[in-house]
Amino acid sequence: MGDPQFAQYPDLQLAQSVFQLTNPAASKSAKQSSLKTVQEAVHENKMAPLYRYLAHPTEGVLNASGEGSADQPPTQRRPSASMASMLATRNPLLHAPLSWDEKLYESLKAENEKELEAIQKEEDEAAEKAGETEVQAARGKRAELYNRIGDKDKAIASYEAMFEKTGILGTKIDLVLAIIRVALFFGDKVLAKKTIERATALVESGGDWDRRNRLKAYTGLHLLTVRSHAQAAPLLLDSLSTFTSYELCSYSNLVVYAILAGSSSLKRVDFKSKVVDAPEIKAIVGSAEEKLSAITGQTSAGPAAGDEEMADASGSTATPIPTAVNLTTLGGQQDKEVAVDFSPLSKLVKSLYEGNYKNFFTALAEVETSFLSQDRYLFEHRGWYVREMRLRGYQQLLQSYRVVGLQSMANDFGVTVDFLDKDLAKFIAADRIPCTIDRVKGIIETNRPDDKNKQYADVVKQGDQLITKLQKYGQAVRLRGSERG
Repeated sequence: MGDPQFAQYPDLQLAQSVFQLTNPAASKSAKQSSLKTVQEAVHENKMAPLYRYLAHPTEGVLNASGEGSADQPPTQRRPSASMASMLATRNPLLHAPLSWDEKLYESLKAENEKELEAIQKEEDEAAEKAGETEVQAARGKRAELYNRIGDKDKAIASYEAMFEKTGILGTKIDLVLAIIRVALFFGDKVLAKKTIERATALVESGGDWDRRNRLKAYTGLHLLTVRSHAQAAPLLLDSLSTFTSYELCSYSNLVVYAILAGSSSLKRVDFKSKVVDAPEIKAIVGSAEEKLSAITGQTSAGPAAGDEEMADASGSTATPIPTAVNLTTLGGQQDKEVAVDFSPLSKLVKSLYEGNYKNFFTALAEVETSFLSQDRYLFEHRGWYVREMRLRGYQQLLQSYRVVGLQSMANDFGVTVDFLDKDLAKFIAADRIPCTIDRVKGIIETNRPDDKNKQYADVVKQGDQLITKLQKYGQAVRLRGSERG
């Protein structure tokens, strides 16, 4: 198993900084810090193409028309979809604008051309005096250069050219993973989906253990960006114990994504074992005692860990073996991570599982403010996620009762009766909650689905459809027989 190649660029944290510049929910200090990060990255990595994409006075997606330079006349332009998807909004109002400097751009561009000439010279010399390995090494430098400076199209073209010339499966997988990161950097979900499918086919044909685990994290993150939380949750949660893809995101971010996806999609039994009691999650978001017990292996991540409902999920009565957290996932890159307050997430998980719905709604609001509104992958889905979590809370309470008082339920969630009535009505109309509201009596009646009656109704319905099809077929046969006669 060889070490992964082409994993240094692009810097996905830089894309987060670009997003923060246009994020209306970000604080002024956060925007100033992000601006400084972007400016330093542009200078340090000689990112002429990305600088033009972002800050050009007439074509840049960050600046309003003519804002970056007084010499350029105001022009109405429409940001490209691929680049605008890096931003929080298509019409950004910048409190910390990235100004355009023509001299800086020309100097960065000259540095890029100088590096490309040196790489081309190296490739020509390798083609004459060395072998294919040295030529591929020069091509790899060119692809990494384009990736480093933020030239999306040329970076992808260079990786594809290398892909066609190499026969080593591990290298091919690394090249495709690099293209996935380019797609994630620029927010190109279509490219990410297609490339993940390619990577999956390559890994299935004989990829090693490390690259399989890396692809699992890549796939889970992409699915999170397209609201496929039910598919993303198992992949992200499985990646916690074997995570090494620090080029993709930090371990803390992975924990956040796994908790959010699992909380919205997993059944209660799986939610208990894979989120509430998971040692990898407790080691990050738990209390001091929980962190200690998770690291020492006293906390079990196995099923039936303290939940009476889990008995029906497994026929085994054996006590799960306690599993300790893989300390390698908590080291290495962790010293570079920014300190994060995980208390809203911890409160969300605990209150949802324990049925403390007033605290659950409060925690949900805090999670929206602290996480959903601050992350480039989660920002556009924040409204949808909050609705889904409210629905989950309603469903969890109502499934335990046949009749619930409207005022009582409103008190449990810490909301008014009018809000609860309107909110429930939307889910009832969409057939998301099987219940009816009686405002006169002030009650909510749940309509429990009867599986036997449903099966009977389905059989009758399908039987009617089959009879109709047979009648039509019989008529067609008779008509054809009369024509032959």
